[in-house]
Amino acid sequence: MSKNKTIESGEKLGFGNLLLWNSRMISTSIYVLLAGFLMAYCTDTLGVTPAYISIIMVASKLVDSVTDACAGFIVDRTKTKWGKARPYEVFIILMWVCTWLMFSCPTGLSEIMKCVWIFVMYTMVNAVSYTFLNASNTVYLVRAFKGNQIVKLTSYSSVITMLASVIFNVGFPILMSKYATSASGWSLLVGTFAIAMGGIGILRMIFVKEKYNVDAEKKQEESLKFSDVIELIKGNRYILMLALMGLIFNFVTNMGTIVYYYTWIVGNVGLMSVASLVQMIGIPLAFAFPPLLKRTTVAKLMFAGFVLSAAGYLLNFFAGANIVLLAVAAVMTGTGTVPGSMLIALAVLECAEYNEWKGRPRMEGTMSSVVSLAKKVGAAVGSAGLGVMLTIVGYNGSLDTQSDGTLMGIRLLFSLVPMALYVVVALSLRGYFKLDKQMAQIRKENEERRAAASQENQEAQVQE
Repeated sequence: MSKNKTIESGEKLGFGNLLLWNSRMISTSIYVLLAGFLMAYCTDTLGVTPAYISIIMVASKLVDSVTDACAGFIVDRTKTKWGKARPYEVFIILMWVCTWLMFSCPTGLSEIMKCVWIFVMYTMVNAVSYTFLNASNTVYLVRAFKGNQIVKLTSYSSVITMLASVIFNVGFPILMSKYATSASGWSLLVGTFAIAMGGIGILRMIFVKEKYNVDAEKKQEESLKFSDVIELIKGNRYILMLALMGLIFNFVTNMGTIVYYYTWIVGNVGLMSVASLVQMIGIPLAFAFPPLLKRTTVAKLMFAGFVLSAAGYLLNFFAGANIVLLAVAAVMTGTGTVPGSMLIALAVLECAEYNEWKGRPRMEGTMSSVVSLAKKVGAAVGSAGLGVMLTIVGYNGSLDTQSDGTLMGIRLLFSLVPMALYVVVALSLRGYFKLDKQMAQIRKENEERRAAASQENQEAQVQE
């Protein structure tokens, strides 16, 4: 077998393809980290009231929910010479232009106009650019690669983006302390990153082509209707399971209870970095996914992961201030979430196969948007919900000591509450096992339908 045939069969990926595919993922990952400094820029450099920035972010999320609901549907209806998803990669340029403008707000504006400026740019980045990039990602993946290539890309991508994130986290604070001491300094620093990350991010669009037609019917994209979205929600319970998983996972990870736990239970917030560091031990697990997926399924790996995470949160309850037990628990919770965070695209593709098998459009873009919307809702509710839950347990940050009831509440929020939520996710994923049993037959029948449809199209073209 020649080298080209090996690649086409999905047995080989190549390091170059891995880097090109992840060029855009690196770019968006750096943006996410950079956006974490927006509050500091707005309050310390622009002098905007912190509460106003929080309102801006919440308002933008409302817009985001609307665009999320539409973006996947638009991508699924797209058909161009460049492909279905590839054209939307151009949004990486818009994202970085608006990111630079977001950190380049004129200082002479009134506080209200500064808020308007930040809201518009923040919305253009997150509710428009990032949303379309996310909605088109899985659609692009399944048309640019096939077979084991997809498994390897999905598994290894997080390792590359993690390394890029580590480099950013080490280097950016140094650059910020040197250059981001004024409004013009912020603009220069972010503008430099925008040029570099925009250039890196567009490489995927330039060099990675859509080569494979996975749609059984020639006119499928053109015939897609909004009623198909309703039918998707009603008729594909498996994508709803993935959405629930994304919602709860992001709810837990965005609660931010760890700061309060290490402050009041451990008594040393600096030790929080130990927990963050040891959680990275689970990242190399990604290299084991391709061989593991030859023996088991995506859903079963996710199920096992969330069970492990739930056990880790249970250990948190008994650990108290014991840093060794907390470190072990951090490894368990971190490692357990690796399958769910890294393999979600593979599960979405399985749901697309199921849709096609049922005679419906594949709708990878729409399903990606459904999961993305659930994740964003989970993140928003988790961030906002922590304040509510702390209020319920009687937390008062102005006190030097907290009551026993409040301390127990913090312990529960860091242990049994997320444990219970992850148990719910694990139990819901058990319902996904039914699809696992059918996937081999589903893929076989879909391939046969595509081959038949392709043959019919060729015969029709000859007759014309």
